[in-house]
Amino acid sequence: MSQEIDKKQQAEWEKRYIDKKTAWDRGDVSPALEKTLSKIPEPPSKVLIPACGRGHEVVSLAALGFDVTGVDFAPSAIHDLKYRLSRKNLIATLIDTDLFEWEPSESFDVIYEQTALCALNPDLWPEYARRLYHWLRPGGILVGMFMQTNRDGGPPWHVSLTTLQELFPKTLWGWSDNLNEIIEHPSGLQERFITLKRQD
Repeated sequence: MSQEIDKKQQAEWEKRYIDKKTAWDRGDVSPALEKTLSKIPEPPSKVLIPACGRGHEVVSLAALGFDVTGVDFAPSAIHDLKYRLSRKNLIATLIDTDLFEWEPSESFDVIYEQTALCALNPDLWPEYARRLYHWLRPGGILVGMFMQTNRDGGPPWHVSLTTLQELFPKTLWGWSDNLNEIIEHPSGLQERFITLKRQD
């Protein structure tokens, strides 16, 4: 499989937004955001939200003074997010592109990873994990909400703790102590909440 997400897949995700078939979207920020604030550098640190969708966290973090970048390849999601930011007179960098084609000009202090990994075909996970590592500065924090479906197939795909430990090895990442913190999702599923620190 190509490392790039093809145009057919992009069109499928765009159609989900247009048809409002976005079960992953809580309609508000995740409860994990409040937990996150105590674990990351204070504003105006640079935060990346890959596959940001309609960007509830983008809006909230921008309102708190963070330098936020949201990336998504669904044009309607980015359009909605731009509108919501403008209504609140907030500023964030929004990029409409494929994460597997994008190379930022600067590294980030924080990456807020929510429902991106689980939406990708597992064949793409190693390359995505490699990109997350390179997008962060040394010592930067990866905040992850990793979907727990406990079933085959996807999206969303089940992201087991064993798989996470393979994707984010301790040779490259410092792991938080609590590996079993669970965030409930309105879909009836759960997300494993873990913070990782990029090693120097």
